[in-house]
Amino acid sequence: MTRRNRSSNGTDLFDTTLLGEVDLHLFNEGTHHHLYRKLGAHPVETDGTSGTVFGVWAPNARAVHVIGDFNDWSKDKHPLTRKGSSGIWEGFIAGVGSGALYKYHITSEYKGYTVDKADPIAFRQEVSPRTASMVWDLAYEWGDDEWIRTRKDRHQDSAPLSIYELHLGSWMRETEENNRFLTYREIAPKLVNYVQELGFTHVELLPVMEHPFFGSWGYQVTSYFAPTSRYGTPQDLMFLVDLLHQNGIGVILDWVPAHFPSDEHGIGYFDGTHLYEHSDPRQGKQPDWGTLVFNYGRQEVISYLTSSAFFWLDVFHADGLRVDGVASMLYLDYSRKAGEWMPNEFGGRENLEAIRFLRHLNDSMREEYGDTIAIAEESTAWPMVSRPTAVGGLGFHSKWDMGWMHDTLAYMARDPLHRKYHHNQLTFRTLYAFQENFVLPFSHDEVVYGKGSLLQKMAGDEWSRFANLRLLYGYMYSVPGKKLLFMGQEFGQIREWDHDGSLDWHLLQEDSHRGLQKLVSRLNELYRQEPSLHTLDFDSHGFSWIDANDSDHSVISYMRHGGVGNPIIVVCNFTPVPRLNYRVGVDKEGFYRELMNTDGSEYGGSGHGNMGGIEAAPVPFHGRKHSLNLTVPPLAALYLTLGAES
Repeated sequence: MTRRNRSSNGTDLFDTTLLGEVDLHLFNEGTHHHLYRKLGAHPVETDGTSGTVFGVWAPNARAVHVIGDFNDWSKDKHPLTRKGSSGIWEGFIAGVGSGALYKYHITSEYKGYTVDKADPIAFRQEVSPRTASMVWDLAYEWGDDEWIRTRKDRHQDSAPLSIYELHLGSWMRETEENNRFLTYREIAPKLVNYVQELGFTHVELLPVMEHPFFGSWGYQVTSYFAPTSRYGTPQDLMFLVDLLHQNGIGVILDWVPAHFPSDEHGIGYFDGTHLYEHSDPRQGKQPDWGTLVFNYGRQEVISYLTSSAFFWLDVFHADGLRVDGVASMLYLDYSRKAGEWMPNEFGGRENLEAIRFLRHLNDSMREEYGDTIAIAEESTAWPMVSRPTAVGGLGFHSKWDMGWMHDTLAYMARDPLHRKYHHNQLTFRTLYAFQENFVLPFSHDEVVYGKGSLLQKMAGDEWSRFANLRLLYGYMYSVPGKKLLFMGQEFGQIREWDHDGSLDWHLLQEDSHRGLQKLVSRLNELYRQEPSLHTLDFDSHGFSWIDANDSDHSVISYMRHGGVGNPIIVVCNFTPVPRLNYRVGVDKEGFYRELMNTDGSEYGGSGHGNMGGIEAAPVPFHGRKHSLNLTVPPLAALYLTLGAES
């Protein structure tokens, strides 16, 4: 008996024999990385008979039956057979094909417990609030060969990485049709055109894995192998990814291995025992979110989670994963008080089993999908998150710089009169900027729960808020680190994010919002085109201060280096006072053209500046042989580089 599914890259990925002894061995030792090829529900044809093979892990079950719309949800018509001592149950049901609804009716060995469970490795689920799994064939004809061929170069440390983070259910809605969701296929051309116009290199999608509670934004996953049906079929999501790839845009998916909800149809207490989660609530419950925590010490759970990660890279051609909640995985006492957590075997607070899992995941990703990336959402000072496991690191490609984000937003919220007393919030980062490979994130987390939008966080009146936001982006794009903006921030969304509605696209009818959007587009263009702004993002040789100490004027100046060519001079004025005749030291004589002025009138600024550029004078300053006598506009960032306009 063989399976006939076609994989997303056109090969016979699912055309394999049923679970063999090697599969069972790998699964039980935690090194089976492709469980989705074996477990779940797979339409097949054998000896001229069509049907579906079902396979599920339930080691503490006394019996497992498949129930569905094909047998009137009968709890005794279609039993599965136990596969030796592996804990896996398997069976073939003739006449069942793609689109059939099903669940597993599990009778536990313990206390007469029975329950109907969705398939942990289902490829499609019913649209919430319904909870049945659906037999589904994942065949799709991809057209992104050129993207896949060049992807490795796009993910080098020296490559530009500018990420547009979005939530598919609230980026754009059909407001004239009762505020309905757009489907994956409806979103695809709109998102492609928009991201191309704005110049981002990648999109990052808040979790698309199926989740029952829409208000969790996808971060409470019940189906780790099924894209949410709210927006269409799995093939519809493949179409979205494919179209993005064909237009030169990468796709990063948020992925949540830290916790999962306790909904009865999900994987919690799956076979009458704590199968996927810890049994002790001091380890198995997450107090912040009221969710369950995976048991990273169970090898079959490691196989399950690693297979989930690989599924999205393999079948859906994702270019990377942003791993959510890494800090909560690393610390046994995360959000727990004394007495509410269990120390590790050495008496410490480190979750040694989770650490081993993360290292295994990242090493395995590099081995099997070396042209993809894994980004950690990790908010503590845990060392070497983005360093190789061989030297003691966790093995991620990069991590979010939450410290920079918090310091910078706190600074920008201050009245400019007081900023000189908090100058260190701008300069402190250079003490640690290259200890990790950092992504600079202004994410969805900063614009929810009463925090207000980024525009609302800025100090001053309306003009000042827009000027501050333009300055913030100019500063962000010029300091070392890859970039991330959440949807709406690129045009100055006024309201904080509301997942139940669309972004306020009508704001683009106003000059100030349209000017901000134009600025972000230009910043992305410069970031991609100028090697000095991205080549050494993770290398200390890519940055040097000109003057970090002008707190009295709240001005900082520095250079970005790309290893070749001339550096880019950056001067940021964090006050609303134009700085006339402001001298900045440079190394070479010549004409310095103005690449960027965030106060430009085309962006909604006042138009102060240097008429396109300025000649260096043989006046030593800042320990350098030459200097520029600049007009530094109010609440603005300037980029200058040596050489005539190309």
